Amino acid sequence: MVKIGVFASGGGSNLQVLIDAHENGLFKGKIGLVFSNVPDCQALERAENHRIESVAIASKGYPGTREDYDREVLELCRAKKIDLICLAGYMRILTPVLIWPYLYKIMNVHPSLLPKFGGEGMYGHFVHEAVVKAKEKESGATVHFVAESVDAGPVILQGSVKVLPADTPQTLAERVLKVEHQIYPEAVRLFCDDKIKVADGRVKILF
Repeated sequence: MVKIGVFASGGGSNLQVLIDAHENGLFKGKIGLVFSNVPDCQALERAENHRIESVAIASKGYPGTREDYDREVLELCRAKKIDLICLAGYMRILTPVLIWPYLYKIMNVHPSLLPKFGGEGMYGHFVHEAVVKAKEKESGATVHFVAESVDAGPVILQGSVKVLPADTPQTLAERVLKVEHQIYPEAVRLFCDDKIKVADGRVKILF
């Protein structure tokens, strides 16, 4: 069984969706760890409510480099025998120290149709503001593997929504979040069923 670690920094709505999917038997993996860089975030409370082990290492004021921090996180993941890392509102850019040992074993969900509106600085409401300002006709969400370049890893799944003429960043965000909640558990299911292969930097889903 695939052992999953979910990383979160805030409220953890995508974490909750993954927990619910796990408890409902949607995927064969087990969420064995919830990790946060913010010791008092709501995501840790969600883990406690579901009796999932949680660990926090405060990134603010950490006495070392970003690489030192990720090295400690990597050691934690190895100690807990984590097979798949799911980023769920984890507000840190990972360094190669963590990415390479878990290459194609770290997923993230992004609130746009990548490669559009991705990269550094493009997260949360900034994405939706940019989409509305650009007068895009379509937006959505993307689950992708994490690579060294931000939001540039191989795309696993995408789901789209129409951008309505009256949309604000807030109304668009609400609809995109529903798409995130649909495609993230499905991507995890595919991983746990060994249905995802990566070749030449592209994902192939096996049926």
